[in-house]
Amino acid sequence: MTVTLADLAKATSLSVSTVSRALSVPDMVNEKTRQRVRDAAAELGYVAHTVSGDPDRSGLIGLVVPDIANPFFPPIIKAVQVRARQKGLRVLIGDIDERPAEEVRLAREMQERVDGLIVVSPRTSQDEIGEFTQLGPLVVINRAVPGVTSVIIEDDNAIQQAVEHLVALGHNTICYLNGPKRSWSNGRRRDAVEAACRTCGVELREFGAFEPQIQAGVRAADLVFASEATAVIAYDDLIALGVMARLAERGVTVGKQISVIGIDDSPMSGMAYPSLTSIHVPGADAGTAAVDLLLDLIAEPSQEEPKSLQLEASLILRGSTGLRQDGMLAQATT
Repeated sequence: MTVTLADLAKATSLSVSTVSRALSVPDMVNEKTRQRVRDAAAELGYVAHTVSGDPDRSGLIGLVVPDIANPFFPPIIKAVQVRARQKGLRVLIGDIDERPAEEVRLAREMQERVDGLIVVSPRTSQDEIGEFTQLGPLVVINRAVPGVTSVIIEDDNAIQQAVEHLVALGHNTICYLNGPKRSWSNGRRRDAVEAACRTCGVELREFGAFEPQIQAGVRAADLVFASEATAVIAYDDLIALGVMARLAERGVTVGKQISVIGIDDSPMSGMAYPSLTSIHVPGADAGTAAVDLLLDLIAEPSQEEPKSLQLEASLILRGSTGLRQDGMLAQATT
């Protein structure tokens, strides 16, 4: 448990203000008092904090992400850091490197050092996700956790638009490439694709699970090619970009012979050739909102009802989608 100035004050029989002065402006108290406070701090394991104006707070918030290298997460991380800085706080970042078993353990360790936590797209299993409710002030981004304040990115409408876009281009067989089984977002995205295909009366084919990596998309592309689907929606941009790269190797022209849509609208989507049609996920907005919600929880930890804020995704059209052209896939080299 974090040792506060109040704990030091109790241990030394001094006021909190005197203890604070002894640590931050020692020249304002006599040597005997300074030493008394230092001894108590050493014995109790107190760590001095200098950012927050509240002597009982660290001025730190924690941020846990599944994989800092995945382009979905940097906009969230950046937004959290910017908003925290505006509020006079610092951010301690933890990366579990896509190892779900590490998530709760890391969150517990960080909770000892910070005033509150933000956990992005938690990978912890459904059986264990309830443990987050025991970690004090906490906000989760991109997953609904019972009893925990959350920021949910609602992409159902954007996925519906994506399917309708493909249908309008003449595609009647759409392939969905699943993300990791442990991903809460993948379940929601897959269900949204299925519902949209059913509503539009088109055939849906599925492959995966796949890790959110370009190489996974490369492997998936051969399955897509063999399925003869003329349109693909991938769990994320990385998988979609891998599909595009492999199809190009096989002589398939993306945007003409086959249409590809990603999700996340990462910076790489606009730099690919052709540029990748993608669903824009407002990660930066989610990061900013999460900090504000967390600060509310820190200020009023006794809030009874957890809040849930929903942000809307949107479809961004680029060059990787185009009119269906019958027979074109069969002409591609293998």
